[in-house]
Amino acid sequence: MAAGALPALPDRPRRLVYLGTPAMAVPSLDALVVAGFEVALVVTRADTRRGRGGDMSPSPVKVAATRLGIPVSHEVDAVLDVGADLGVVVAFGRLIRPNVLAELPFVNLHFSLLPRWRGAAPVERALLAGDPSTGVCLMRLEAGLDTGPVHARVEVPIGPDATGDSLRRRLVEVGTELLVEQLVGGIGPATPQTGEPSYAAKLTPDDRRLDWSRRAAELDRQVRLGGAWTTFHGKRLKLHAVELLHPDEIGAEIRPDGTVGGLRLMTVQPEGRGAMAWRDFANGVRLVLPDILGT
Repeated sequence: MAAGALPALPDRPRRLVYLGTPAMAVPSLDALVVAGFEVALVVTRADTRRGRGGDMSPSPVKVAATRLGIPVSHEVDAVLDVGADLGVVVAFGRLIRPNVLAELPFVNLHFSLLPRWRGAAPVERALLAGDPSTGVCLMRLEAGLDTGPVHARVEVPIGPDATGDSLRRRLVEVGTELLVEQLVGGIGPATPQTGEPSYAAKLTPDDRRLDWSRRAAELDRQVRLGGAWTTFHGKRLKLHAVELLHPDEIGAEIRPDGTVGGLRLMTVQPEGRGAMAWRDFANGVRLVLPDILGT
């Protein structure tokens, strides 16, 4: 094999290794087992400490692999020791080193329409950007960040009421079907990516903080993504649901009905309390109007 060349994909892979981490990677693993593939090994992140007690928490994919009776490793190089035909990567969160790619062929199920939104948070970035559609790609894995040629893709519209959770569920459903279809029926020829790439950086808390100098349509997308927050009198206030009234309007002053700028606040969660309707929150704090969010 020439230096830098990748091994050929098998015509009909039967023995797989599976690399994934979060909950959205579990349905594909389950579907591959149901479809009759032999999953020789699952590779996922190491257990992490969670909570005040410091208990160790396995990844959702590790929990699923244990349920299915599949051996688990936290080391990528372990995939070379089990005689697999193909590696399948779904939301793994780590790059695969060239020495591994040189010995075992891999495909990657990526949740965007490549080359748009390469990287860690493609679903979130597509929603925040206001993209009219996104999708899933089954791509050949190579050393670059989501740069490999694409074997198959399916486009998924992003509706005006789509949330981060609903969009992830739909993409996982479509992607799982595509993955199994391609591996059962034969992986199609690969087409190089074309067009200007964009990169989906991992979200930070500031990506979920509402900036009231931005258009209402942008703030609505942040809320629909999930985890959006602002401040009110120096304390954090989460926004779980809003109604978009005027997409281009800007403003931070709250009116009695919960209207702020081009949005109407529907469900909020003050710091240290549960989610509640805007009216209940306003009555509880004895809101004096006009008042300003983000303060």
